[in-house]
Formats: sequence, structure tokens, C-alpha cells
Amino acid sequence: MPEAEFRLVRTDRNRDKITRGQQQGLLRRRIGVIGLSVGSSAALTCAMEGVGGAFRLADFDRLGLSNLNRLRAGVHELGLEKSVLCARRMYELDPYLDIEVHRDGVNEDNVEDFFGDQDHGLDLLVEECDTPWVKVAAREHARHRRVPVLMDTNDRGVLDIERFDLEGDRPLFHGRIGDTTAADVAGLDREEAIRFLLRIVDEQRLSPAMSDALTRVGRTLASWPQLASGVMLGAALVTDTARRILLGEPLPSGRHWVDLDALIPATAAAPVPSGAAL
Repeated sequence: MPEAEFRLVRTDRNRDKITRGQQQGLLRRRIGVIGLSVGSSAALTCAMEGVGGAFRLADFDRLGLSNLNRLRAGVHELGLEKSVLCARRMYELDPYLDIEVHRDGVNEDNVEDFFGDQDHGLDLLVEECDTPWVKVAAREHARHRRVPVLMDTNDRGVLDIERFDLEGDRPLFHGRIGDTTAADVAGLDREEAIRFLLRIVDEQRLSPAMSDALTRVGRTLASWPQLASGVMLGAALVTDTARRILLGEPLPSGRHWVDLDALIPATAAAPVPSGAAL
């Protein structure tokens, strides 16, 4: 089908949670996604919902077997670049999407190109990488260009909103890193990088399981644990928030928790279902 008719039918079941006028406006927006493990689900959900018609995807890594606990991929795709894999999935949803793939991730040489020029700049950035320099540099550029940034941490359902489009002098990460710049964190070793990331996410508010895991990363754990359920929840949070921001809702900057353990708490008196494993 031609593009207009294809999109009219494909997004028809969005009405009128998203009106046709809103849908057309959303499909004219450009979203950048850095980090395509967690970020892949966010990008796919945005594409599925029609939140964004143009995307820039950045990741230098390739799909490994241990990624299959949270990425929508198969064993026949092992070794494929995550950026290419994500773009394929998105094109399968909507072949009319405009997708740029940055297969080397974001670095000093291409960060300007990733954000684009005045006519093809980003309207919103989803940042989901683990590299301190990229996390800080991406926000420095976003703040300079007045681009809002979303980040899902997927432990306890944490979502960060940084409205650099409304607050051009807003401190990065809600002020949690002070005056630290990208240049300051460019040479951190593994342990220094973990300590820096803990400053960003607030170590005191991590889940008990994550707090325990971080003491064992690099020894008995290859990296911090991530579950598919947490990643999918994060994709929903990012997509819903991105849609509302791009439609002009006055969502403020801040950090929010959608902690399923707190929202759906276990009770000591709860009966054990018949046949449940003990």
C-alpha cells in the first residue's frame, strides 16, 4: 500500500487514544536511541505505536547469546550488529520509516552527526548505554540543542526525564554528577565507571538484588542483571512519555519509579497455588 494508506490502516487501532491528527504529527518527529540492548525495546515500541517516523540508532556491539534473555532476536541472528538488528525489526513493522544506523555507536567523531543539523535534528533522545563518556556527552549535546532526554534504568522501573527543551541550563542527571563533564569521565577504568554510574542511579535506592549483584560484577557476574520483564516495562514507560512530550504535554523533568514489587506487593498470608513449585 502507498505510505499514507499503509499508515492510516496500521495505526487505526490507536484511535482515539491517539487522534489521527496527533498520529500524523508524531510520525513527523525524529527520535535518537543510543544503546540497543535496553534501547532496542524502546525503539521497537515507539515504532509500533507510531511515536516517531524517523529514527537514529546507535550501538557498536553485536548480539550475543546472553542478550537473548531480553532482546527480541533468535539464535540465527547471533553475531549480528544490534543496530542492524533493531533497524530490521522496525522496518518489518513499517517499511516507510526513515532510519539511520550508526554502527560504531556514538563517539567523539560522530556525535555531531548523530544529533543532526538544524533541518534534520533530533526531537527527542532515548539514552540507554553503559559508557560514562557517551552518557554525559549525549546530554551535553542535548542540552546545547534543547533536546529532551529519556532514560529507563529498568531496576525498580526507574524513568528519568530531562527536559532540556524547556530548561536550557538544567544540570545533567538532575544534578547528581555536579559539574562533571564528558572529558572528565573519558578515561575511567571499570571500577571507576561503576562508581560513576552508581552516582547517577542513586545506589541507596537500588533493589536489594541489584545492590547485591553490583558487589559481584567482574567476579562471579559478567555484568549487572537485567530481566526481559523490566526491559519491556521500561520500553512502555519510555514510549508513553515520549509520546506525551512530543504532543506538547507539560511533563516536568524528574525521576520516577514504577516499582512492580511495591505496586503489587507479596503478602505473608497469600495462599500457594495448587501445583506451584516450592
